[in-house]
Amino acid sequence: MKLDKTSARKILKIVWIVYALMSVLFCIPEVDRMLTMDYKALSQFVSLDDSWNITVNEEVYPNVSLADFHVQGLKSGDRITMTRPLPSDWGLVEGALRFYVRHSAVRMFVDDTRIFEYGYERLANKKTLGSGYQFVKFPNEYQGKSLRIELCLAEDNVFTKFDSVRIYEWENAYRVLITENRLPLFCGSFLVIFGLIVCVITIFALVFSRKYIRLFCISLFSICMGLWTLCYYNIMQIFAVPLYSISLINYLTLYLAPIPLTVYLYEEVVNLKNKLLKRIYFIFLSVELVGVSVMIGLHTADLVHMAATLKYMQFILVGGLVFFFVVLLMNLRYSKIANRLSVVGMLVITCCMVYDMFGYNLGRYFGSDIFNLKGVSSGGIMIFICMLFITFYVEMTQKMMQEKERDFLIKSAYTDELTQLHNRRYCMEYMNRLKEEKDFKYTVVCFDLNNLKAMNDTYGHAKGDILIKSAADVIAKTFEEHGIVARMGGDEFVAVLRTSDQAEITAMMEQFSENLARKNQDAADLNMSIAYGYACGSQTDRDIEKIYQIADDRMYEKKKQMKSRMKSAGIQTGQVRF
Repeated sequence: MKLDKTSARKILKIVWIVYALMSVLFCIPEVDRMLTMDYKALSQFVSLDDSWNITVNEEVYPNVSLADFHVQGLKSGDRITMTRPLPSDWGLVEGALRFYVRHSAVRMFVDDTRIFEYGYERLANKKTLGSGYQFVKFPNEYQGKSLRIELCLAEDNVFTKFDSVRIYEWENAYRVLITENRLPLFCGSFLVIFGLIVCVITIFALVFSRKYIRLFCISLFSICMGLWTLCYYNIMQIFAVPLYSISLINYLTLYLAPIPLTVYLYEEVVNLKNKLLKRIYFIFLSVELVGVSVMIGLHTADLVHMAATLKYMQFILVGGLVFFFVVLLMNLRYSKIANRLSVVGMLVITCCMVYDMFGYNLGRYFGSDIFNLKGVSSGGIMIFICMLFITFYVEMTQKMMQEKERDFLIKSAYTDELTQLHNRRYCMEYMNRLKEEKDFKYTVVCFDLNNLKAMNDTYGHAKGDILIKSAADVIAKTFEEHGIVARMGGDEFVAVLRTSDQAEITAMMEQFSENLARKNQDAADLNMSIAYGYACGSQTDRDIEKIYQIADDRMYEKKKQMKSRMKSAGIQTGQVRF
């Protein structure tokens, strides 16, 4: 059984999609294997998680393991001191201590000699400190000595447990960080690069059409979530960006991300034609804008830092996800594939972000690390943005097809099928619009093709159509750039020119005669003859139909003169050669 072209194309598309998916599924494990092939060797470390004596304000906890130690109710200004003896031999050429700081000022001492300090000056000025890894050089001369770490908290309830303290080979410390966070690194980098490229393109596209606003929103959301991913998973640290700057970018992008997503949702809300839902939408958008502005203002003034307002922002973020999901579900009644893709993407990102929110809050307030799988939200965001992009592409394709169909119908309504010139309807509407202009001058030229009836009777309508199209070509070539040319029906044509200068009109008519002669010369058997007449008007002559009638009368007078000359020359008007 033979397949038609449409079925064959569909099969080829399916084959190509399957091939692309299989290629990706095959390549990702291979790329990951290449990135991690030497991870086991370079990730060797010395653990310092045991034998700590920890003092929280005045309360002492002797000989504790960081993995089992939890502390509740820490407030801004609380002080924590951690001490322990260092191993006598850690077998590294040049060590680097990796210590995770959470919104705290830090001092480190080895045998009462201060080797590192971070954040005390900013803490005194009530500036944000941020969270992330600190890498401190740990040469072999520190072996066997005593390590003391002093923390001063800058925010309330920033953590309830300590992260693992490790000593890596200095040259491998950042490579381990990158390898451990390779999925967020890939997803975050992709989202930022993709967002920047699309943003630059759509900025220029928006100058010409507002229909690209949704793509612009996708690009902004992609940039925000890409930067958030790179900051949240500490990848920005490989570029030597200070912790407080990383923390600022982290919170700022997380707070701003819901805004373009909400703007993107507007069209879906409008489609539902529900006044209550539309009112809720604008209330929610206002809450987002006002809330983010207030939070940024408070942080800038160093009154309340973004870390302290995170729980409120999480509430807004969750509300936005729920609202977005409900609107998309309600739009499913339209049975569009675009809506279905959006719902799938929304489900993915909701599950991923709920996972990370639970994990973050359990770790911050309860010290639990059961949700420690990295890159979940970044992967979900990447899938979601791909779904949004596909949705936008599908919608734009459908709209373009509809616009093309509408343009085709409009063109068909105003175009003469045989000559592809404007038809009588378009010409009359154009003349009506011309009358409404305040300052205009115009000329109406009427044309009539001689001997068309004789051509049709002698050689058939096919030859007559050739004569009509030849006449249309000559008239359009001469006058189209100066106004409009239309076929009024049968063998009649009209040109409406936007000038009444007699010298210009005379030059055009001379050019018309030359073009007509050249056309007859190129087609020796054509013998095309066209009668014409014209009349000029201006703003004082508001009745363009009257000017048109004068031009038409002059054309018929010209036609009588041409027939009279032909009879005088002994040429029968009913005899034509082709």
